[in-house]
Amino acid sequence: MPNTDEIAHSRHGEPHAPAEGPDADGRSGFKMLARPLRVLSKARRFKWLRLLLAGETADGAERDGEAVPAKLPKALTRTLRGFEPPAMPYATAGDLPKRKTRRRGAGRRFPFCLRGGPGGAEPAWLMLFVFCAVFLLSALPLIRLGWAGFGGLVEGEAARVLFEAATFAALRNTLVTAAGGMLISLMLGAFFAFAMALTDIRGKLALSFAFMLPMLIPPQVTALAWVEMSGPSSPLLKTLGLAPPLGSPQPLYSLSGIALLLGVQHAPLVFLAVKAGLAGAPRDGVEAARLSGASPWRVFRDIVMPLSFPGLIAGAAIAFVSGIGNFGIPAILGIPASIETLPTLIFSRLASFGASTFGEIAALSSLIAVVSAGGLLLQSQALAGRDYRLIGLSGANAAFALGRLRFAAEALLWAVLAVVLVAPLLALVASSLVPAYGVPLNFKTMSLHAYGEILFRQSVTLTALRNSLFLASAAAVGLLLVTVPAGYLLVRRRGALANLLAILIEIPYALPGIVLAVAFILTFAAPLPVIGRSLYGTIWIILFAYFSSFLAVSLKPVMSAFLQMDPSLEEAARLAGAGFLRRMRDVLLPLIAPAAGASVILVFLIAANELTVSALLWSAGTQTLGVAIFNLDDSGSSDLASALSVLVVLMVIALMAALEFIAKYLPGGVLPWRN
Repeated sequence: MPNTDEIAHSRHGEPHAPAEGPDADGRSGFKMLARPLRVLSKARRFKWLRLLLAGETADGAERDGEAVPAKLPKALTRTLRGFEPPAMPYATAGDLPKRKTRRRGAGRRFPFCLRGGPGGAEPAWLMLFVFCAVFLLSALPLIRLGWAGFGGLVEGEAARVLFEAATFAALRNTLVTAAGGMLISLMLGAFFAFAMALTDIRGKLALSFAFMLPMLIPPQVTALAWVEMSGPSSPLLKTLGLAPPLGSPQPLYSLSGIALLLGVQHAPLVFLAVKAGLAGAPRDGVEAARLSGASPWRVFRDIVMPLSFPGLIAGAAIAFVSGIGNFGIPAILGIPASIETLPTLIFSRLASFGASTFGEIAALSSLIAVVSAGGLLLQSQALAGRDYRLIGLSGANAAFALGRLRFAAEALLWAVLAVVLVAPLLALVASSLVPAYGVPLNFKTMSLHAYGEILFRQSVTLTALRNSLFLASAAAVGLLLVTVPAGYLLVRRRGALANLLAILIEIPYALPGIVLAVAFILTFAAPLPVIGRSLYGTIWIILFAYFSSFLAVSLKPVMSAFLQMDPSLEEAARLAGAGFLRRMRDVLLPLIAPAAGASVILVFLIAANELTVSALLWSAGTQTLGVAIFNLDDSGSSDLASALSVLVVLMVIALMAALEFIAKYLPGGVLPWRN
């Protein structure tokens, strides 16, 4: 403990030593220090005086690593002028006057602060906010849908729709097209996944980028592009002299045509599932089999295929469920041929609005949900009882060197992309440059009239463009208000409540869009309790449906960023006294900003081209781009529909290129086309 000589002489920089004197034991000189110490105690209450008395700079740092002497306050200087402290041997802690200090937060209780995960404490209102938001966006519409479906079955009026011949025919067509599309998706997706993950072909990034494009293009644009590429009236085939004779049927207006395009549309889903499974294949097992003399085919059959089986099953289930709820392709190809699936049947029932319409579409939507759940149940049964734990080094890249076959494999991959992607898009461009469907493309017939109509003269398309840009932007940015705190909680917390949140977030994305749209119609058709107005028929019901549908899409990049973040960064800020909002603003948000940007672009990319949800929710003045393309094609304006589709495809490619440009700043796994 420093003595009183230190207190007096340290201010003048003089040496000091323990004093000796006759009054040392009595400590009679301590009373003479009472007034200076009181002044010193008062002076230290002010921040600027504390800085001066502590010998610190204005920013709390020391100059050149040494304490900087500071001048004493004037009041203390006048008090100590000419004052010589008496000799005292030592001053103990009990002798000094005690300051009444109050530690910040001492004696106060903050019931809203709970101990969270490794990142520190987070306010309790955060969990309440996230749970309420997820419940309103996910659970409430689905509960309303289930209640309406159950009520329709009990009353018997809506139950009759389940036993009508049209419902059985639509169910059969849905199962046939979804199963056929699943098989085509398996062949295409698995072929590309094996080639990308296991071989030494060149240009993998470009191939993956191009193969993922059909999934991000609206399904109605895909269907329209293929219609323009095939049939006797195709402008591209007429230009090349390959068009079939007039009067020949359009081959795509059939169940097989719908299944083909569903397979092309959902093949990237299988590609992603299989490639993710192959990324965990044990490299040492493959190398050991090759060193043992096994042929490449034997290694592929006995090692690679069994390990890729979970990815194949998962991809098949996702493709099947996506085919069940797809509306754009069956609408473009099935309605002209009087082929109805369950989504198009719901659309036609809603168009012919009646007294029991809501109950009927609730029952049909519940039927779609049951079929989709059955597909997922078959997936779990197929994987039941199988153990796929891996031991060894994973991440096998280029496990098989193709040698002389590499050029042939590359040519085959690019040829498949030319058939399923390049040729339909070229046909779409050709159709947008001719004045009418069926006119061959040449220098005399080529015109940009359709683009001028779309961009400058068609009020419907301009309204649709504005609505889609507003809805996509609002959904992409607004979802961050939910996904950022939700991603934080799901990473920092564990338990039943966190698991329930994760399930509620995933359910709307897994359900067919047509089911989600019906759920929102039933939820918001009646006037809201507080404002007394109904959201049905307004643009806001579409926005809320987008929030629910794309919540899982927005969450994935943000949650990946939180998972890759070191919790010690936030813990250090918390120990330094930063509150939750301060930590979120100064520490967490700057670190997850690239992933949040990728989340915004991904949601915008999907929402700007959405059709399945908005097809049932739009009304006059709230059309979206997907609805506008469908209506233009349905009314016979194929050139305008093609021109608008070309603009949509260009927007998709531009947004994907923007994501690729910032790929190096993003967490791994955010961009699906990158290896």
